[in-house]
Amino acid sequence: MRYFITGTAGFIGFHLARRLLEEGHEVVGFDGMTPYYSLRLKEARNAALVQFPSFHAVMGMLEDGTLVKDSIAAFRPDVIIHLAAQAGVRYSLENPKAYLDSNLVGSWNVLEAAREVGVGHLMLASTSSVYGASPGIPFHETDKADEPLTFYAATKKAMELMAHSYAHLHKIPTTAFRFFTVYGPWGRPDMALFKFVKAMTEDQEIEIYGEGKMSRDFTYIDDLVDSIIDLSAVVPAEDNRVPEIDTLSLQGPFRLVNIGGGQPIGLLDFIETIETIMAKPARRKMLPMQKGDVPRTFASPDLLLALTGRKPETTLSVGVGEFLEWYRQHEHEIG
Repeated sequence: MRYFITGTAGFIGFHLARRLLEEGHEVVGFDGMTPYYSLRLKEARNAALVQFPSFHAVMGMLEDGTLVKDSIAAFRPDVIIHLAAQAGVRYSLENPKAYLDSNLVGSWNVLEAAREVGVGHLMLASTSSVYGASPGIPFHETDKADEPLTFYAATKKAMELMAHSYAHLHKIPTTAFRFFTVYGPWGRPDMALFKFVKAMTEDQEIEIYGEGKMSRDFTYIDDLVDSIIDLSAVVPAEDNRVPEIDTLSLQGPFRLVNIGGGQPIGLLDFIETIETIMAKPARRKMLPMQKGDVPRTFASPDLLLALTGRKPETTLSVGVGEFLEWYRQHEHEIG
C-alpha cells in the first residue's frame, strides 16, 4: 500500500515509516526538520529511512499548504497518517503561536489535501492531554474532553473537531488516535525517560515534578506502531461499529481511539525502574507541579482491543531496557 506520513523525522513517524517500509509498503515522508530539539537526531532518523528504495522524503512545513497538497496529490496515497505537530506540553507555555501554526493551520492543510485527493483513510495523532485533569479513570474516548489545561491540548482537541467536520462534509474516513506517554529508542530528548537517563549518565540531578506523585500510562513505541497499523485496516464504517463503547460518529465516518495499555505507573516507580536497570541511583531534585501538567493519565484500551484484538502490553522494564541499549549505542547522535 501507499502511505503518506507527516513527521517521519520525528520519533513516532520514524518508527512507523520504518516498520511499513520493512513490510514492503511505499512511504512518502513529509517533515519540516524544525529545531525544537536536536537536528542531528532527526537527521539520523531520516538517514535510516532513505536507505529504503520505497521511501521518498519531502522537506517542508505543514503551514505551506501548496506543498502539502501537491505532495499528496502527486503520490495519491491509500492512507494518510498525520503525525507531525508542534509537540511538548511545557513548550506551549513559551511559544503558543508555534502550536497555532503547526497544529491548526498545518492540520487544516492536511485535511484539505485529503479532501482533494479522496484518500481511503485519514489517520490523525491526538493526545491524552485532551482529557485534562479529568477525575474519571480510566479515560474513555466517550468522556467529556472540553477542559484542556494547555494550549497544546486545546490545539489537538480543535484538530479532532475540524477533522470530524471534514469527515461529515466530505465523507473522508477518519480515525483520530490519542497517544499516552510514548517512549522507546530514538525518543525525544525533552521526554522524561531521555532526560532522566542522560542526567544519570552524566551524574547530574534529575528534576522530579509534582513531588513524584504523578502517574502516567506509558506506551512502548513498538506497541504504538502495532496499534496504528492495526487501526489503518479498520476504516470507520457502520459495519465495524462496536456496541456501547464506540465513538464512531452518527454524522460521518469518524472515530476516536485511545492507544494506551491501561496500566498507569507512578513517577517514582518509573524512576526506580530506570535506577534498577542502570544499576545506579538517581540524584533527585523534587519540584512542585508545573503549570499545565496533569496528575495522571490512564487509558481505557477497551475500544482499541475490540477493534484490533490487542493492546499495548510491553512491560516498563523491557521498554526501558531497550531504550538504554539504544542510548548507549547512539550517544554521538544526540547532541
